[in-house]
Amino acid sequence: MSWFAWLMLINYLLLSFALYRLFPKCGVNAVKGLIPGLNFVEWAKVVGRKPWHALWMLVPIVNVFIYAGLAVDMVRSFGKNSFWDSFLAVIGAPFYFLYLASKPEETYRGPVLIEERAYIAKIKEAEKANNERLVKKLTRENPYKKSPGREWAEAVIFAVFAAALIRLFLIEAYVIPTSSMEGSLMVGDFLFVSKAHYGIRTPETVVMVPLLHNRIPILNTESYLEKPSLEPKRLPAIEEIKHNSPVVFNLPAGDSVYIFPDRTFSAADYRYGMVRSYNPNYARAIELGKKKLVTRPVDKRDHYIKRAIGLPGDTLQIIDRQVYLNGKPAKNPKHIQFLYIVTFPSGNINTRNFAEWGISDEDLNPQIRTPENVRFIFLNEEQKAKIQAMDPNIKIEHYEFSTDPASGYNPDRLFPNDGTHYGPWTVDNYGPIWIPKKGVTIPINKQNISLYRRIIDVYEDNDLEFANGQILINGEPATEYTFKMDYYWMMGDNR
Repeated sequence: MSWFAWLMLINYLLLSFALYRLFPKCGVNAVKGLIPGLNFVEWAKVVGRKPWHALWMLVPIVNVFIYAGLAVDMVRSFGKNSFWDSFLAVIGAPFYFLYLASKPEETYRGPVLIEERAYIAKIKEAEKANNERLVKKLTRENPYKKSPGREWAEAVIFAVFAAALIRLFLIEAYVIPTSSMEGSLMVGDFLFVSKAHYGIRTPETVVMVPLLHNRIPILNTESYLEKPSLEPKRLPAIEEIKHNSPVVFNLPAGDSVYIFPDRTFSAADYRYGMVRSYNPNYARAIELGKKKLVTRPVDKRDHYIKRAIGLPGDTLQIIDRQVYLNGKPAKNPKHIQFLYIVTFPSGNINTRNFAEWGISDEDLNPQIRTPENVRFIFLNEEQKAKIQAMDPNIKIEHYEFSTDPASGYNPDRLFPNDGTHYGPWTVDNYGPIWIPKKGVTIPINKQNISLYRRIIDVYEDNDLEFANGQILINGEPATEYTFKMDYYWMMGDNR
C-alpha cells in the first residue's frame, strides 16, 4: 500500500478507537464505535442526523464534506462552538474525540442539530408573540450564534475547499492559450472540462496552493511541492475517447521544462534547437545556467487541448497534409488550417478584418523573415477565400516544408527525433507510425527503439539502456516489449 493508504487506515483505526471511548458519554454502546459502518450510523444519530446520513460516506468527494460536518457537529454536541474547536475537529477528529473522552468535565449536551433547531424555534415563537424582551435575551445568550467575521471566514474556507476538490476531481475551467484548435476553439475562449468522462485521475501532488495549476503569479515560482506525493490512478471512464474527440491533457513532454515570460519550452525543445530558433537569448540563458530546468509531476504539467486523431492500435500516416489511419483517409475537422505563403501585390497589407475572420496574431507567423509584402499565415478554406476576395492579384500558396539541409531542415526535430531511421519526415508527410496499445507485444531493436524509448523508459517506469549492442530493460536483454498503457495521437486543427 502507498503511504497515503496507510495514513487513511491509521486515521480510521484511531477514529474508531476514539468513538469507542467517546460513545459511552453519548449513551451509546462503546462497541458500536469499533464496528465499520455502524460507527458512522451511530455518530450521525449522536449529532442529530438521520441514520441514512452515514451512507454519504460511501460517495467519493462528497464524503470529505460529510466527514468534516460530522466532526464539527460532534464537538458542538459537547458545547465546543468556537471557530478553533471546529478547526481542530476537522484536522484531527480522532485526537480531539479522545481528549473529550478523557476529561470528566466534558459532557454530552445532546444532539446539537436538534438542540439548535429547538433554540431557533424558541426565538421565532418569541418574535411571533412580539415578546421583544425574550427575543433579545435568547439572541444575546444564543450559544450557536456566530460573529459576522467567523461566518465570512467559514464561508471563504468552505468555498475554496469545495472549489479545489471540484477542480481536482470533477470539472475545471480553462482558457484556450494558442490557436492550435482555431475554427473550433479560439484563443481566449473559456471552457469547462469534465474530468470524469474519460476517467478521473487521482492526484499525484499532495501539497499545493489551492486553485492554482503550476505557477504562482508575481512570485513566478511553482505552486506545489513534489514531495510527499501519491501514485496517480485512473478511475473507470464514463465513455471512451473517440476519433477526433477534443481532449484536454497534461503534456507528457512537459515533465522537464524551461520557463520564460512568454512561453514554456520542454527539455527536448532545447535539445533539438527549437529554443534557439525561437529566441537565441533564451538558448544562451540556458547554456550559461541562468535558466534552470524545472521538473513537474504528471498532474502539474501544462495543459494542452488537441483532437485525438489516432487511438491505441492505429497506424497513422500523413501524406500531402492528409492524415491516414490504417491506410484510409481520416475525417478532417471542418475548419482545418494549413500554412500558406500569402503574397500581396504591394507592401501595404490590410489586416483590418483579420480578427473578424478568425485570423489571430498567432496565425501570422512572425518567426519567418519575409519581404514586406509576404506573410506566412495559417488559414482554412473560408479564410483563404476572404483574403483572395480582397484582391484577385493576391497569391496564396501552400508552404512546402523542405527536406533540404541547406534550408535548415533538421530531421531530428520531429518525433521520433531520429533522422537516421525515420526521415526525411515533415509535418505534411509523416510516418507511418504505430500507436501503442495496452497488452500488445512488439519486437524492439535499434531501428525502432527511438519510437518507443520514452514510453518504455519514462511513462512506463522502466530502466532502458544500451550495452554491448543490446537493448537492456531493467538490466535484462530485451528483444520485445509489452505495453502497459494505451496511447493516443493528438493533433490540433491548425496544421
